[in-house]
Amino acid sequence: MAKIAFIMLCHKNPEAVVQQARQLIAVDDYVAIHFDGRSSDADFELLQRELGSEPNVTFAPRRVKCGWGEWSLVEATLVTVRRALEAFPKSTHLYMVSGDCMAIKSAAYARDLLDRDEADFIESFDFFESDWIKTGIKEERLIYRHWFNERSNKRWYYLSLGLQRKLGLKRAIPADLQIQIGSQWWCLRRQTVERVIDFVDARKDVVDFFRRTWIPDETFFQTLVRHLVPGREIRSRSLTFLMFTDYGYPVTFYNDHYDLLLGQGALFARKVSPEAKELRKRLGRLWASDRNNFAISDEGRSLFGFLTSKGRVGHRFAPRFWESETTLGRDRELLIVACKKWHVAKRLLGVLKHFEDVPAIDYLFNEEDTALPDLGGIQATLAKRTRHRRALIRMLFDYYDTGRLVICLDTASIDLMSDFFADRSRTKLLEVECDMSDDYLIGHAQRVGLAGANTSPEAAARLLPTLRRDIGLESERIGDAGFANVYRLREHDSIRAKADVLRDFFSISDEVATKVAGTDYLFVD
Repeated sequence: MAKIAFIMLCHKNPEAVVQQARQLIAVDDYVAIHFDGRSSDADFELLQRELGSEPNVTFAPRRVKCGWGEWSLVEATLVTVRRALEAFPKSTHLYMVSGDCMAIKSAAYARDLLDRDEADFIESFDFFESDWIKTGIKEERLIYRHWFNERSNKRWYYLSLGLQRKLGLKRAIPADLQIQIGSQWWCLRRQTVERVIDFVDARKDVVDFFRRTWIPDETFFQTLVRHLVPGREIRSRSLTFLMFTDYGYPVTFYNDHYDLLLGQGALFARKVSPEAKELRKRLGRLWASDRNNFAISDEGRSLFGFLTSKGRVGHRFAPRFWESETTLGRDRELLIVACKKWHVAKRLLGVLKHFEDVPAIDYLFNEEDTALPDLGGIQATLAKRTRHRRALIRMLFDYYDTGRLVICLDTASIDLMSDFFADRSRTKLLEVECDMSDDYLIGHAQRVGLAGANTSPEAAARLLPTLRRDIGLESERIGDAGFANVYRLREHDSIRAKADVLRDFFSISDEVATKVAGTDYLFVD
């Protein structure tokens, strides 16, 4: 069974590091900690005092002074890795985490994944062919030598880089290496890490090359693992979920991100705010649990990209998009099926889905338990859905990556219909008119709370005329609203008449429309 030694690089928040380490070793895994040499000695002493007696925790024998983008980060990792290999001989995997990382699955789930897949999990994409680097210099990271830190010594950094360009002082990349790039948050098998350490000890030229490379923590292990391990044993992905803002900063997770994090196809997340105490407690309990059933949706990055690119429209402190930009989109088509008998509309869409690939969602503004994807909480309650109605529909268009979306509404939802028809998108309405038997109306009265199971037949009978009149008035209000593109499907129309309506409303072929219209159980109660 897999036993993980976590390589934890941290530089602040010692109390959170203590909590994190104790949560990880609670199920008999290991933690090797490197605390930045630039950080407070008092904080390091706190770590040693709290964790020094734990048999499953060890500390790097040397505290490296780390700088972003520098070789020092790789050096700190190597120092800690060597210590972990020595201290924890029973470990089968080494997993890189930071002090801001937290588990988003259980240890049982993680071990099962690692036991099932005999592979190394590390992003490793071709440095020159991939588009992993989005901004800034690319090949200059490798072919020039870097002595200064771009963040702390910007003037000298660019002066040195410019001088090397001017004088043509390019250097050669080690001939036997194909440089790879990817996230530094990897999970490697023990034998792979041992191979890397042996290679480092034998190849001083490679170490010297990466020592003067810019941001080597994104290329060093990625390149060596690909050089030493067969490609079939490498999964080029990180098991740590992280996102970056459009300003290049990591996205921070807080207490209300719990459900979103559990839905991502990763074992850990970075970075969790130290102030998110409730989230940290819940994730700690989750890691120690036996839970093995997780519904993976993996929508985190696409949802965040949608919210930042569409909602904030490039402005850092602008309002959320549902507060400032509420159109569904000019080129989108919203199809509304309005029917008092919900089961009839659901059945209609169910039959349609057998022939047409169009996203269709049942009564999302009328039923609390309508099946919806996780959209960050906006879909959580009927009140939220209704309050941010256009935002929700717009997010669904993006989630399904479609230009056409079908939804169902109760015929009483005239205000929602009016709002959608006022949008710049193209909106069409299909009103499905059904016969209303007395038995159905009594059942409807019970569903909406107008009658109970013990209501006398006489009292129920007195409700029937009012209910029938109200339903008729709802249909009249739809007609009086003057909506464009309104279609009507009547229960007792011929199959030909129904097919014509369905064909024009859904923009489907006549053959498909005829098959749907001919469904013999469509209007059965």
